[in-house]
Amino acid sequence: MPKPPHNWGRWGSDDQQGALNHLTPAAVLAALGAAREGRVHSLAMPIRGATSGPAPTTVPHLAGRPLPQHFMSIDGGDYAAGVRAAGARIADDALVLSPHGTTTHMDALCHMWAGEELYNGHPAARVRSYGATRLGIEHAAARGVLARGVLLDAAAHRGVTHLRATDRIGANELAAICARDGTDPGPGDVVVIRTGWPRVWTEDPAIYGSGQPGLAADAGRWLAERDVVMVAMDNAAIQGLGADGRSSEDADDDLHLTLLWRSGIHLAEMLWLDGLAEALAEVRRSDFLFIAVPLPIEGGTGSPINPLAVL
Repeated sequence: MPKPPHNWGRWGSDDQQGALNHLTPAAVLAALGAAREGRVHSLAMPIRGATSGPAPTTVPHLAGRPLPQHFMSIDGGDYAAGVRAAGARIADDALVLSPHGTTTHMDALCHMWAGEELYNGHPAARVRSYGATRLGIEHAAARGVLARGVLLDAAAHRGVTHLRATDRIGANELAAICARDGTDPGPGDVVVIRTGWPRVWTEDPAIYGSGQPGLAADAGRWLAERDVVMVAMDNAAIQGLGADGRSSEDADDDLHLTLLWRSGIHLAEMLWLDGLAEALAEVRRSDFLFIAVPLPIEGGTGSPINPLAVL
């Protein structure tokens, strides 16, 4: 049984949507009010196929993770000629990818656990090579995430373009950012936290791979206490990573276990937040309408997403 506090049983013993249950019709309608100007910003990084372009040198990703494979299943050149009808031709794509560590993505509640139980006490034995028959990403896809988003810009708060690999963002810092911006994340909100770390890739991929900044353990508990539905960041793992690509926390303090496993709070990682941060700074706001819908991959531990911020 996980260390309390947690959300196991809060929405019934069969629940597979976790904190997304906060997104009631009333909450969704209220979130629409966070869109005031109609300006839309995509928060996704591009998906570039490693076999057809310079993706290994142009798109941030974790070392050792397989990059997306994108190629044409039908075209007019190195593959079979496209179907011709009255002189017209077509092209078609094939895409193979592992979302974790290589794309902007959303974690399913079956992505990480401890012991023999998934979130809400579902048996971990239901996660196998053919997919997860409990808590797969299709349960999040069934309703999507349409909520008020709140940007907490840790890099701007510290007066830097990006944090250092060894930096950790604690609960007190998150509270200080909220006090500065006059915001208070609460039930049904998506908290979006900017470290600026993707900028490092353009400077030196080796430094990007030397570790990553992220949340400290008490920040995860602080967010869970506020009943947010999702935590989204521009780093690769929400928590910080060491040079070995691992986090240093034990099971009691691991951010994925605190948020995904204990609290049913979905995670979104590897977002591009610089444009959003600039736009919000211009209008002196921190909130917006956040929209993200994962693919309905049955039994998937995660899915690529194209998150949208509507100002």
